Amino acid sequence: MAALWATACALLLLLCGCSVISGVESIGVNYGMIGDNLPPPDKVVAMYRANNITDIRLFHPDTTVLGALRGSGLGVVLGALNEDLARLASDASFAASWVQSYVTPFAGAVRFRYINAGNEVIPGDDAASVLPAMRNLQSALRAAGLGVPVTTAVATSVLGSSYPPSQGAFSEAALPTMAPIVSFLASSGTPLLVNVYPYFAYSADPSSVSLDYALMSPSASAVVTDGGVAYTSMFDAILDAAYAALDKAGGQGLELVVSETGWPSGGGGAGASVENAAAYCNNLVRHFGRGTPRRPGKPVETYIFAMFNENQKPEGVEQHFGLFQPDMSEVYHVDFSA
Repeated sequence: MAALWATACALLLLLCGCSVISGVESIGVNYGMIGDNLPPPDKVVAMYRANNITDIRLFHPDTTVLGALRGSGLGVVLGALNEDLARLASDASFAASWVQSYVTPFAGAVRFRYINAGNEVIPGDDAASVLPAMRNLQSALRAAGLGVPVTTAVATSVLGSSYPPSQGAFSEAALPTMAPIVSFLASSGTPLLVNVYPYFAYSADPSSVSLDYALMSPSASAVVTDGGVAYTSMFDAILDAAYAALDKAGGQGLELVVSETGWPSGGGGAGASVENAAAYCNNLVRHFGRGTPRRPGKPVETYIFAMFNENQKPEGVEQHFGLFQPDMSEVYHVDFSA
């Protein structure tokens, strides 16, 4: 999420339309653990199941959490820490040890969806480690007889152009890293993970962006028209810009997974309220099966950020993205059965 504040103004200009300028059919929830008052993992897994949440994303490997996930039936996106990328990239034996520690003991009892090598490091100092780390992890998984796909998660800062959506393209800084990653993913048909936050574009200049457009409101008017296609949702516009960037980088037909999206329920930011957070997440669930104007009727596997309000994140809105309080009470209700 850190890269999103830096790119909010760019998204505002590129996606709001103002005058100044094969997925799995599931919606999951990110399980962030940057808090000192969170419930134990077995209770968290039970909460996922009780609330009809079918999939979970973990930002780092935690054997206690993975143990709690045994037999749960939840689909699991398992992240490798950014700080481990350099060693995963340079040391195949470390990648093998990582797989033996965090995947092999749980394979069969845990339904791994993807291994996610790094989160929002492209472009940046660690970007060059991402693809070699992905390759080493894939080799280690195959050597262990496991077919779990390996991918990475990017922020929308990888896009240098995103307005109109059909002109989406990776930035000059990101393209040298992203093009070979796209080729790697295309060779196995593995989706790219992308973190999509209309909230940050809205909060950068709420006077210039329609709240309904940012919240995916069913009553929103068309804000962007692109080649005869009308966009009433910033979420769709961002996704279609990312699809266009994939196409231009040689990833025609490659899928996207929205690995993070959400709206804060407090923390003092513009538009940060329980009502808006509830509206965004419930609109997201209802919108799920429709796809985007670029790929209509094709559900996009999506993960809401996050399960809990996390008290050790930076003060402000980042502490208020949770669907639940640490005492397991709802911040607001999301009907995942919708």
